[in-house]
Amino acid sequence: MTIGRFAPSPTGVLHLGNLRTALASWLSARASRGRWLIRMEDVDGPRCRRDLGEAQLKDLGLLGLESDAPVLWQSDRGSAYHAALVALHQAGCLYPCVCTRRDLEKLASAPHAEDGLRPYPGRCRGRSWEGFDRALRFRLPAGALDWRDQLLGAQSNDPAALTGDPLLFRRDGCFAYHLAVVVDDGAQGVTEVVRGADLRSVTATQIRLQEALGLPRPAYAHLGLVAAPDGSRLGKRAGALGVAALAARGLSPAGLVGWLGWSLGCLGRPEPCRAEELIPAFDWARVPKGEVRVPETWV
Repeated sequence: MTIGRFAPSPTGVLHLGNLRTALASWLSARASRGRWLIRMEDVDGPRCRRDLGEAQLKDLGLLGLESDAPVLWQSDRGSAYHAALVALHQAGCLYPCVCTRRDLEKLASAPHAEDGLRPYPGRCRGRSWEGFDRALRFRLPAGALDWRDQLLGAQSNDPAALTGDPLLFRRDGCFAYHLAVVVDDGAQGVTEVVRGADLRSVTATQIRLQEALGLPRPAYAHLGLVAAPDGSRLGKRAGALGVAALAARGLSPAGLVGWLGWSLGCLGRPEPCRAEELIPAFDWARVPKGEVRVPETWV
């Protein structure tokens, strides 16, 4: 049985890319008679707000997308993440890092392909253990990792070369995304992860963490991004393309579901419908691999 999940960060409204990912994940789970879970990735402290998360849940409900279990909030999961750090330390996979951003700018040599950051050059790999009150990095094994994307096919990445050892715990006491998402996927029994193509490059790193923690590997599918009519990134305009903003322009929830379903290959043309009506037509083989562009009238 497929257990899928949708995990937004409550820092703003759900834009079209978020909603398309949510619907694809929901449809994939429903098509296999599985379960679908919602998780709020609010581990990043003050940037995340509970009221925004509640608003996101309301928007999903308007589209007919509701969690099959109580919503998990990462801000309530600190003890689980700390336990994972202890396990990684005992396995010899962690080391303290004292590097500042300025240090990394001076030391690194190659830009990261997608987010403009530079791979961590391993400056602190030889430091002795200093306790769990320090910034902590995960010691990535060298070498390529092969995995398969349900939409994009065979993939091979060397995360150690691409990004270097990821930070799992920050000096300010915040747990990092990589750690939280891997721990929670394992705890919730998630078997399928659907997300945007901009997160494809982090998959190999997360699989390495799953291996180190003895957790199973879920299936992955990375959707093409939602772009502006001219093909450019929506950027800040993405926040304006939420359920409420589109409703103000005359697009009903059923109309939005129909457009999203069409963009996922479930309909021959965009037309209003309920999410349940799309289930029989959903098939990963029909989902377009590339980006999808919004109509001119929406931006």
